[in-house]
Amino acid sequence: MNITVYCSASDVGESYTKAAREFATLIAKGGHALIWGGSNKGTMKVIADAAQAAGGKIIGISVEPLKAAARPEADEMFIAKDWPERKAELLGRGDVIVVLPGGLGTLDEVTDVLEQKKHKMHDKPIVFLNTDGFYDGMKVQLQRMDAEGFLPRKLEELLYFADTPEDAMAHISKYEESGELK
Repeated sequence: MNITVYCSASDVGESYTKAAREFATLIAKGGHALIWGGSNKGTMKVIADAAQAAGGKIIGISVEPLKAAARPEADEMFIAKDWPERKAELLGRGDVIVVLPGGLGTLDEVTDVLEQKKHKMHDKPIVFLNTDGFYDGMKVQLQRMDAEGFLPRKLEELLYFADTPEDAMAHISKYEESGELK
């Protein structure tokens, strides 16, 4: 299975990098490939390092303006011409989407895949790794959208919030075991 991870290219706190390392290790030890933004900086570097250290395959999807920061040791590196192409590649190559704490780029990527899932353009599982409650505010906002009728599909059909890397992987494993992932 290919697991696309959205995260930050910024250096962030230890609780976030620890969870990212743990999740990347679970990906690799489970025999899955990590699909990620391709950067060799910040949390993106942390997850790539951890996945490779655990024997996993990593596939980067960078973008032309950021290609100088792309990880040279990736098993595969795709350089998209622009952000729309990058987002399409990240979604298209992954069987599952996992969202780690991140900034505006991460938020842009995940809202795009959520909008597509809302319109049934894909039905891939989307999991937010809610390390230290990072996405609590987003969770509250999405619950309000759901409660007040702004979402045509139930919130639980669109995404799952996991508090730990193990919880995220357990949720993903349910889809894998059920045969819902192609």
